Amino acid sequence: MKIGIIGAAGKIGQMRVETVRANPRCTLAAVMDLAADKAAALAGGAPAFSDLDRFLDQKMDAVIISTPSHVREPLCLAAFARGLHVLSEKPLAQNLASARRIVEAARAAKRHLGGGFNMRYYPAFAHVKDVVASGRIGEVDHVRVYGGHGGLSNFTHDWEYKAEFSGGGALWDVGIHMTDMARHILGEITEVYGVATSRVWNVPGSEDNAMAIYKSPSGVSALYQATWTDWKGYQSAIEVYGTRGMVRGAYAPMHTLTITQDRPGGTQRREVNGYFGVKVREKLKSWKVTAVDAFAGELDDFISLTEGREGLRIADGHAALRAIEVATMVPESSRTGQPVQLENLGPMRL
Repeated sequence: MKIGIIGAAGKIGQMRVETVRANPRCTLAAVMDLAADKAAALAGGAPAFSDLDRFLDQKMDAVIISTPSHVREPLCLAAFARGLHVLSEKPLAQNLASARRIVEAARAAKRHLGGGFNMRYYPAFAHVKDVVASGRIGEVDHVRVYGGHGGLSNFTHDWEYKAEFSGGGALWDVGIHMTDMARHILGEITEVYGVATSRVWNVPGSEDNAMAIYKSPSGVSALYQATWTDWKGYQSAIEVYGTRGMVRGAYAPMHTLTITQDRPGGTQRREVNGYFGVKVREKLKSWKVTAVDAFAGELDDFISLTEGREGLRIADGHAALRAIEVATMVPESSRTGQPVQLENLGPMRL
């Protein structure tokens, strides 16, 4: 598969270039960035462009879009118009209307759309999903998800937290990953009831904190919190409680706890994994080694998605859209004091 990368010179784009060049199932067809010279230096001989039409004139099958969210819509639409598959970073767009247009363009072009929720591939979170799917903890009763950090000092550029560019605040930042993880476990989110507040950083349209209850079509609930006021530092976690145990995955640091029992209240078996190897690699290098591994797994699944395979870990276009719908509806629920109902999208199929 021939893959082009838009936004190749950025922090995430550089890691995307690395994973494409390392994957034997694909080749790097071209790169595009406003800083074309910097992108060319990373591209290993692949042509580099700052002009979209010239980039898309190159022979390729798919594009990975690693730009800021407020410029993604025209890039996605242009790629679909050329008959290309698209893997887009999260969030898919900076507002709901734009995200819906992207999904409709994918449907019209009959091309696959992947959502860049690479945290599905972090070992701790993949473990949670796999344990739940195995039935080891019985029937799922409820889920807890959390994502947070200390706010604006964690951002390099102001477009990362200003709503007109990013879409919003904590819900659209690390929180959107955790919304996706909740849906990944629940299967779907069809009801949202929550509150959003902006008392600390006072960035218009960008909430500091959001707390919500998500419900699946079967009525299973997830308790959710996203925050920019976690003064302890970055943390994300998901816990799933079942009739015969529970499983927890967290980062950073990477950690899992799995508790199983033969019946409610029965003798417990505890399994703990501290991922010592991950911690050593991050200590010696940086967090990027974990991110690159996750991007590599996601890329492999994206290629499989375009080949028509199902049952993959990757987030599809409906997952990318639902995460934005939820991020939009929590403040709406906060405004009205009422839950918001959402359509059951299910998987996205061509």
